[in-house]
Amino acid sequence: MDPKIAELKKITDGSDNIVFFGGAGVSTESGIPDFRSEDGLYHQKYKYPPETMLSHSFYRTHTEEFFAFYRDKLLAPDILPNKAHKKLAEWEREGKLKAVVTQNIDGLHQKAGSVNVLELHGSVLRNYCEKCGKRYDGFEVVLEAEGIPKCSCGGTIKPDVVLYEEGLDQQTIEKAVYYISHADVLIIGGTSLAVYPAAGLIDYYRGDKLVLINKQATARDAQAKIVIQEPIGEVLDQL
Repeated sequence: MDPKIAELKKITDGSDNIVFFGGAGVSTESGIPDFRSEDGLYHQKYKYPPETMLSHSFYRTHTEEFFAFYRDKLLAPDILPNKAHKKLAEWEREGKLKAVVTQNIDGLHQKAGSVNVLELHGSVLRNYCEKCGKRYDGFEVVLEAEGIPKCSCGGTIKPDVVLYEEGLDQQTIEKAVYYISHADVLIIGGTSLAVYPAAGLIDYYRGDKLVLINKQATARDAQAKIVIQEPIGEVLDQL
């Protein structure tokens, strides 16, 4: 076993207060593309940049184009959890992991069995009517609609995801701050820590066991006790 992974195993074996903070890299091993890597959405060719197409203003002014892109690139009904999701769910069942704080919207943590998942950017598995407020669970209502999905009242059904230009849910932020600030071990995985305000939440960590697992270097590597530049599923599977 790699010495860094062995050191991480020793730390996680000895803790019952682990918090995990994850980004898109946690789900790439399941086949969901991230944004910034070589094969990510930012390097694919569209009429508009992905950041524009996933913005609140684009949703308002180009609603049909928004949903076409959203269905094509953000809904992945056949994708399954990978080794990282499964290990985190296992730790939670064992009482070792207190919370998963995720920037992902794919619902794979819950699919793997995790319960206390704080979704900073919402979830594709939740939708609501902007007119009457009716909730629609699952992504079928959006996936199967032609054009703009409509509620029985005639209102537009909006995915409960945080678009660019929209603010994060304050209650979710407060819960994330609580768990991060009280954690013994904070493992950050699959994120470049480039998206704010989400990335700023790790500043609330007060412990001395900060672990960074990401295929590329991040701006916070110097702060970490352990830095591992390997696919996160392969790392966690060894713990």
